[in-house]
Amino acid sequence: MDWFVYVLWSQRLGRSYVGIAVDPARRLRQHNGELVRGARSTRAGRPWELKVVYGPFEDRSTAQVAEHRVKLRTGALRWTDGSLPYDVVGGSVSPG
Repeated sequence: MDWFVYVLWSQRLGRSYVGIAVDPARRLRQHNGELVRGARSTRAGRPWELKVVYGPFEDRSTAQVAEHRVKLRTGALRWTDGSLPYDVVGGSVSPG
């Protein structure tokens, strides 16, 4: 099963949110309250906009490493650079 790292943006709060999911489009609907099981921490920022999706990653563990590295970036650098803050080859993450 492929995993993805996604970055959301809330115009309302002026902040971003980084997460992992198998289906980022479905996860966005959850964050926006259209489906159940959204994250509590994103309720105040609705509506959220999907800015970028990184991946696919071969497993959840690899996606979590990538998620952490994206979270090390701040603000728009999480999505405007167009590159990952680490090397990704074949769905695996090499040290960055």
